[in-house]
Amino acid sequence: MEFPRHIRRVIVVAVASVSLAIVPVAASASAAAVSTGWIRLAHLSPNTPAVDVYLYSFGDSSAQLVLRHVGYGDVSPYEAVTAGEYTVAMRAAGASAATKPVLSASVDVVAGDAFTVAGLGPESALRLQVLRDDLRTPPDKALVRVIQASLHEHLVTVSYGGTVLAASLAFGSVSSYQPVSAPAAPVRIEAVGVDVASSVTLAAGSVHTLVVLDKANGVTVDNLLDAAGSAVAPAGGVGTGLGGAAPRGPASPLPWVAVIVAGALIALAGRLRLRRLPRPRT
Repeated sequence: MEFPRHIRRVIVVAVASVSLAIVPVAASASAAAVSTGWIRLAHLSPNTPAVDVYLYSFGDSSAQLVLRHVGYGDVSPYEAVTAGEYTVAMRAAGASAATKPVLSASVDVVAGDAFTVAGLGPESALRLQVLRDDLRTPPDKALVRVIQASLHEHLVTVSYGGTVLAASLAFGSVSSYQPVSAPAAPVRIEAVGVDVASSVTLAAGSVHTLVVLDKANGVTVDNLLDAAGSAVAPAGGVGTGLGGAAPRGPASPLPWVAVIVAGALIALAGRLRLRRLPRPRT
């Protein structure tokens, strides 16, 4: 059906207007994805009391994120942030934000990458260590590293399904990532007089950090999911402490709006066309 010229103009202008409204939003979403990185915060010092953790964007005195009363073994969810330089500051739990931090560290968040800032070591030599988290895995394998956060055992050897992930790893140390292929196997922690095993599943295409932690009657291992699947963005919740999942936002409804508006305009044009047809004579 061919519409009159003035109706065709209305449809073209309206659809073009809606399309132009969508383009900036789509471009903005794409630009946001390109400029986004991720950061998470962890308290892994066994004899250090609970702390409040602050995240500041460089040059901004207002905290972008504050975590209250973070205790040993607590790990925050990943926080999506704009790529750039940030400062992480630790204060005693309940201390005023105006007080001098007990510790602080700078981290340069790179777009598309993820970082963990962890309090490591004993209270007397506490430090904030910036760890770059690897988010990509070899085909059909999982990627795993170990953080040794047990003060009870100063040296531990951690293995997974017969693969040694870290040999004689010292307290406060972090191993490099290793690829593993076993889909489900026990993680074994060995030290002087200690042999602990716990079942852990490291699925192909996932990235994990295993944290060796003190508990009342020995040591345990906590399995943190850094990323799942082949996507760059971190995914999945953490296994302890503050918990959480990778940040995500709602999808834009504008494409559906465009379809609805275009359909309504075509229907309106059809009605106008029918009104212009000559009425049959009776």
